Amino acid sequence: MYQLSEKEMIFIYTGPDGSGRKTLANMVSTTFDMETVPSFTTRSPRPYETNGKDYHFIKEETFLQMKEQDEFIESVNIHGYYYGIREIDIRRIFEKHKVIYLTLNIEGAQLLKDLYKDQVVRLFISANRDTVIQRQKERGDDEEAINYHMAYYDKTMSYKKQCEHVFENYDLPQVSFQISEVIESYLDRNLTVTDY
Repeated sequence: MYQLSEKEMIFIYTGPDGSGRKTLANMVSTTFDMETVPSFTTRSPRPYETNGKDYHFIKEETFLQMKEQDEFIESVNIHGYYYGIREIDIRRIFEKHKVIYLTLNIEGAQLLKDLYKDQVVRLFISANRDTVIQRQKERGDDEEAINYHMAYYDKTMSYKKQCEHVFENYDLPQVSFQISEVIESYLDRNLTVTDY
């Protein structure tokens, strides 16, 4: 398993589908020298998702083969689909950056928190039920996908109590600024001057 160095940190955006977690993650990353690691998944891409950018979409057979070869730092099966983050991808990004961010469901967020403890900071992004349904419709999710997401809305929302920071996302620029301030505080805390 990849061991994080003392200064390396992972920020995880989690929360219900349609909360805007991915949009916020992308906005905030432009403020900092942060890169993301796309997960691998066996589910089909949604209309607005790009292979290699949002996820690596692969066949179940390929995923299980990769899992058998211990390529994943973490992997979970959620509602019949596999999700996993490759260890080598995290290692490569940490060669160039001290901070990475991930957008994960609550199961993935918890797995990484258990692995890396204080070096993982969970940012829970929420919005009420009507808002997340509306956003899912606007981005082109079909009714079946929306019902599927909403069946787990309450379970996902209950996870916010375990996260280090919680944000209600009704004003993107404002929440983006608040998250940037939080990340800044962690980075300041984690920096030590080595050159004199």
